[in-house]
Amino acid sequence: MNKNDLLLFIGDSITEAGRYEDPEQIGNSYVRYVRDFLAINKPETLPKIINKGIGGNRVPDLAERWKEDVLDLKPDYVSISIGINDVWRQLDSPQQEALSYDRFKAIYADLIEQVHTHTNAKVILMEPTVILEDVNAQGNKLLKPYVTAVQELAAEFNCLLVPTHQAFIDYLNTPDRQVLTTDGVHMNTTGNMLMAQTWLQAFLNER
Repeated sequence: MNKNDLLLFIGDSITEAGRYEDPEQIGNSYVRYVRDFLAINKPETLPKIINKGIGGNRVPDLAERWKEDVLDLKPDYVSISIGINDVWRQLDSPQQEALSYDRFKAIYADLIEQVHTHTNAKVILMEPTVILEDVNAQGNKLLKPYVTAVQELAAEFNCLLVPTHQAFIDYLNTPDRQVLTTDGVHMNTTGNMLMAQTWLQAFLNER
C-alpha cells in the first residue's frame, strides 16, 4: 500500500456511520479508526480512503450501485462489509422476502468477480458482525450461514478475510466485556474499535 493507492470501504450503515455529515466523507465508523491508525503509524504510505457505506443496504443493493461506487473508481483495495441487513430484515420485516443463503452467496460472488475482471484491486471480505450482543440470540443463529458464505467466498476467490464475526463472538464470551453497540447492531466507539482492530490485524499480518 502506498499514498497513491485508493482504499475503498463499502457496506451498510455500520460502514456509513455519519459519512454524509463529515466534511471528509469518512464518517465515525471503523473506517475512521482504520484511517487514523494508518495516518499515525504509516503516514508515508497513507492511501486515499473512500467510504461508500449506505444505511439499510443488503447485497442486492450493492449490486445495483457496484459499477458507479466501485468499478468506475478503479480502487486498489476494496473492503466489503455486508450481510447484517440480509438477516435482520428476516427479524424486523418478516413480510419481506428473505434473501436465501444461496442467493446471497451468488450475488456476492458476482460482485467479487466483477472487481477481479474490471480492476486490479485486492478484495477484502469482512464477516458480518452480530445481531444483538448475545451469542445465542436468534439473529446470530440466523447469521451463521451468511458468515460461512463469506468465509467460503474468501477462500474461493483468494480474498483477504477479516474475521469480524468471530472477533465479536469471542469478545462476547469475555467475562468483563463492555457494550459494543448502541442497539444490538450499530457500533458504539468500542465496537468500532474492535472492528478496526480486527481489520488492521488481518490486513497488516498479510503483508
